[in-house]
Amino acid sequence: MPEPARAAHIEIDLKAIAHNVRRLKAITAQGTLFMAVVKADGYGHGALNIARTALNHGADRLGVATLSEALELRQAGIRAPMHLLSEPPIAAIPDIIGHDLIATVTTRDFAVELGRAAFAAGKEARFHLKVDTGMNRIGVRAEEAAEFIAGLKGFPGLAHEGTMTHFATADAPGDWDFERQMKRFTAALVSLQDEGFSPGIVHASNSAGTILHPEAHFNMVRCGIALYGLHPDKSTYGRVDLRPAMSVKASLSFVKRIGMGEGVSYGLVWRAAAPAIIGTLPLGYADGVHRVLSDRFSVLVGGVRCAQVGRVCMDQFMIELPRGSSAREGEPVVLVGSQGQDRILMDELAELAGTINYEMACSFGMRLPKRYV
Repeated sequence: MPEPARAAHIEIDLKAIAHNVRRLKAITAQGTLFMAVVKADGYGHGALNIARTALNHGADRLGVATLSEALELRQAGIRAPMHLLSEPPIAAIPDIIGHDLIATVTTRDFAVELGRAAFAAGKEARFHLKVDTGMNRIGVRAEEAAEFIAGLKGFPGLAHEGTMTHFATADAPGDWDFERQMKRFTAALVSLQDEGFSPGIVHASNSAGTILHPEAHFNMVRCGIALYGLHPDKSTYGRVDLRPAMSVKASLSFVKRIGMGEGVSYGLVWRAAAPAIIGTLPLGYADGVHRVLSDRFSVLVGGVRCAQVGRVCMDQFMIELPRGSSAREGEPVVLVGSQGQDRILMDELAELAGTINYEMACSFGMRLPKRYV
């Protein structure tokens, strides 16, 4: 069913996605595989359209977090190699085999069941071993990687296609913990080879690792946030030309004048110091405009920054328009993106909210309809 018309939406520039794939691939060695990470509905940008665009412009593989994310893409006709970046529940195994998905393995129980089911179906299930080198989230301990793979030797139905880890501090140049993780991962790879096992496709770098640590590119990089034109950290600014793909736009739904001393929104915590013109916008914290941003951010109206006032509501928030403003209902407003000569970046809102651009982008994508350009 088509999305009903709404006076608020996010706009996704697919040319920006294509540009970012090309720029990120350009900083990896020739032959390095490129995984486009499209989990969380493409970080709020729409997984299907992002996946198609990324694959059409040089991505080799896709990465998702959950089985449902993978199945949605498979059912839409995406046939590219697709990784589940965390080990899924055992109950997911029939779909993993039936839809030719590449599982991440961190436990023997899952690996054994995966192999049994694949063998029974007359297939081989590809998997990538996740090695925990210090992030302490998931994975086989680095010093136990060779023993783990040896325990699966000769087990039918399994194909150890790759070995991976994840860096906790790749966005911090010169960080000691990053160096320690690299040493542990390298040692794990050597131990596999010493026992006669090929580590296969080796990968470790997220967006920050891809941009800042060419020594950690190995055979494949996994780019998520940078794919969408957002930097993983200030340390990556200027290292690669990225173009933000998401803009957040709306139209004024109501305009009214209020007198000096009158309050706005819940609690009336903001009061007009003089007669004011208040504009209402039809989106709120259920759409990604975090309540913690109340009275802290601005939007663009007619290319001019206008302060948000009062508490952000679930579905609406208010702004103070300039004195003498002729803005009326239907006037275009930009929360993230460009208008006139000014621009509001996702990073600006994230910093004001005390969070990261990853969360802001995902939040905006949860309920706002998407328009692709």
